[in-house]
Amino acid sequence: MSRKLVTISQVSQYVDQEVTIGAWVANKSGKGKIAFVQLRDGSAFFQGVAFKPNFIEKYGEEVGLEKFDTIKRLSQETSVYVTGIVKADDRSKFGYELDITDIEIIGESKDYPITPKEHGTDFLMDNRHLWLRSRRQVAIMQIRNAILMASAEFFDKNGFIKFDSPILSSNAAEDSTELFETDYFGNPAFLSQSGQLYLEAGAMALGRVYDFGPVFRAEKSKTRRHLTEFWMMDAEYPFLSHDESLDLQEAYVKALIQGVLDRAPQALETLERDVDALKRYIAEPFKRVSYDDAITLLQEHENDEDAEYEHLEHGDDFGSPHETWISNYFGVPTFVVNYPASFKAFYMKPVPGNPERVLCADLLAPEGYGEIIGGSERETDYDKLMARIDQEGLNPADYDFYLDLRKYGSVPHCGFGLGLERMVTFVAGTKHIREAIPFPRMLHRIKP
Repeated sequence: MSRKLVTISQVSQYVDQEVTIGAWVANKSGKGKIAFVQLRDGSAFFQGVAFKPNFIEKYGEEVGLEKFDTIKRLSQETSVYVTGIVKADDRSKFGYELDITDIEIIGESKDYPITPKEHGTDFLMDNRHLWLRSRRQVAIMQIRNAILMASAEFFDKNGFIKFDSPILSSNAAEDSTELFETDYFGNPAFLSQSGQLYLEAGAMALGRVYDFGPVFRAEKSKTRRHLTEFWMMDAEYPFLSHDESLDLQEAYVKALIQGVLDRAPQALETLERDVDALKRYIAEPFKRVSYDDAITLLQEHENDEDAEYEHLEHGDDFGSPHETWISNYFGVPTFVVNYPASFKAFYMKPVPGNPERVLCADLLAPEGYGEIIGGSERETDYDKLMARIDQEGLNPADYDFYLDLRKYGSVPHCGFGLGLERMVTFVAGTKHIREAIPFPRMLHRIKP
C-alpha cells in the first residue's frame, strides 16, 4: 500500500486529500451501510467513517464487502493503517473527519480489559499501562508535556542554564526522616529529595541555573496530593532578593499556564477545565500574605460555614484544609511568606530583626490544589548556617561542599522548587495527583 503517512494532529493540512494514519481503534459504532471508527494515535482522537456502497464501488462487490466487514469487526485497541479523504466537519469537536477508503490491520487486540464503561480506581491503577491510552489520560499527559515545554522556554528566555543534580546523595536536603536509603558500595546513600543543595553550587559557578528530575520522599501519606516519587523543577539564582524571587516565581507559573493554553487547548477541553479561571490567574496579580497574617485570618474565620479546618495557633503548621481555605479566600494563587523557622529547612535565611521567622514562601494554588512551589532566600553566613546544622542534629561532614559555598565568595541568593505533578493537577483540574504522572508511586503502589 503506497501511503502518505500523517498523524491525526496534521490532518488539517490535508483537507480533501487522501492520507494514511497509523492508529489504534478507541471505539466503533454504526449499523447497516455505515460504520464509525474512533481512532487515536497519541497526538489526538479522530473519527473515521466508512460507507459500504463506496467500498463496493471502488473494489467490486466481493473485495468491497470484505473490507467493509473488516471495519465492522474491528475490536477495541486493534492497531491499523487507515486510509481516507480528510473532510472538514463542523459537527466534529476535532473539526475534521476521515472518509475511509481502505484499511489494513497491523495488530489485533482481543478482550481488551478497559472497556468503554465505568471501572474502579484500583482496577484502573492495576492496568495503568493500558489506562494511559484513554482520552482523559492522554489529555493529562499532553498538559504535562506542555508544562515541560513552557518551562524550558521560560528559563531559556530568562537567562538560566540547565544544570543536572545527582539522584544519589550522601545527605538530606529536607527532612532526614523522609529519606529512601540504599547501599552504595558499603556506604549509606539516599535517593534525592531535591537537587537544591547541588544546584546552589551550580549557581555559584554559572549564575542562574535550574534542574529537573525525579525526587523521592518516604512520606507515609495517603492524600490526593502526595507521591513518593515525583518530578521537581528546582531553580537557583544569585544576587536576587526574596521579593524579586517571588516576582520570578509568579512570572514562571503564569508562563506555564499560558503554555498549556497555547499548546494543549483540546486537552483542556477534553477535561472540561474552566479555561476562564486559568486566564484570570494569568491576568491578575498573585496575592502575598505573611504566615502570621494568614494564621490571624484563619482564626477570625474559623466559625464560618465554609471553614472546615481545625484551630491553629501562631507557630503551628498548616494542614491541607488551611491551605485550601487561604487560597480560596483570595481566589488566586497565593504566596504565604515568612514561616516559622521551627518547621522549615536549615538553609533558610531569617527575616531581618525576627530570627523566629525565615525568608521563605509557599505558593498555594486555588480550588483546593495546595502548595505547588516552595522557595526561600538562602542563608549566606557560614557560622549561622553551621549553627542551624548543629541545631537540627545533622552531621556537618555531610554538608562540607555546601558549607564551602559560604567560604569562597558567598553572595545573596534565592531559589525555589516546583512539583510538576502538583502543577499538572492544578492546571488540568483533576482531583488526584496519581493521574498526573505516567506511573505513580504511592505508599501502597509500586506496580506496574
